[in-house]
Amino acid sequence: MPPDIDSVRLHFDQTTLTLLNVILGFVMYGVALDIRVDDFRRVLRDPRPVVIGFVSQFILLPALSCALLLLFAPHPALALGVLLVACCPGGNISNFITQLARGNAALSVTLTACATLTATALLPLNFALWTTVWARFAAGSGKPPIAVPELRVLDMTFVAFTLLALPLFAGMFTARRWPGTARALRNILRGLSLMFLGLFIAGALYANWAHFVNYISQIVGLVFLHNAAALCAGYFAAKLGGQPEANRRAILFETGIQNSGLALVLIFDFFDGRGGLALVAAWWGVWHIISGLSLAAWFYFRDRGQAGVRRFTSDSQD
Repeated sequence: MPPDIDSVRLHFDQTTLTLLNVILGFVMYGVALDIRVDDFRRVLRDPRPVVIGFVSQFILLPALSCALLLLFAPHPALALGVLLVACCPGGNISNFITQLARGNAALSVTLTACATLTATALLPLNFALWTTVWARFAAGSGKPPIAVPELRVLDMTFVAFTLLALPLFAGMFTARRWPGTARALRNILRGLSLMFLGLFIAGALYANWAHFVNYISQIVGLVFLHNAAALCAGYFAAKLGGQPEANRRAILFETGIQNSGLALVLIFDFFDGRGGLALVAAWWGVWHIISGLSLAAWFYFRDRGQAGVRRFTSDSQD
């Protein structure tokens, strides 16, 4: 019988964690090469879609995550992993996937920029709030009290600033000061950094495969439901907000593609690599790519099919 998941510690050393920090920094730097100051000005010109995206990502998603945990009552360690992922900003491939899905790529970039800066301070505060809400409601339902770990909010803010804001500013400065260099680096850095991040997460799962297999029945279904809730939350929040289809897709992917790599860093820095949290974040890093690309392909081919029907109807009328 496998040990309790809360006693599991994944196999990472300090060198591996340093490597993960470096990879995340380069991923964020590569994303920031596409971000301009005008992306922030766009919020002032047309704030509504950005506000809807912000509410969907930082308020609706954590609230839905809390409700999902209260409904299915997974192991507390898994629940903490779900809440931490939900409180992270959007993942770094959301812009690329939005473009593939023929969504509003400019809005996606603007949401990424705003969410990245906001998450520096909001992530630890949001996580502290929703873990407390979840623990109190869970205790009120008659279950044993849940011990929420002490959160070092200021330390988490510093780590988030280092991994998110500093690479963001560096990438924007490079794009403004040396636009030719930024154009040359953009595709190279984005492709390489995302490849290395994917390999790192895959390697992490491989190195801890026995743990993953032991708890796969608890993790896979939970992450699937959580990711599906995130994608639906983004799309329907935008739809209820009266946004056009292209904006709905951008907000969908900004809400449903989460920065699980950042979650892994925080788990090893502040939660001693607790297995439940880390396995949720690692599997999220694999699954949201699969679900995001699959959904983007569905949008793409559905649009092509609808365009073909419109052309056929128009030709027939002629």
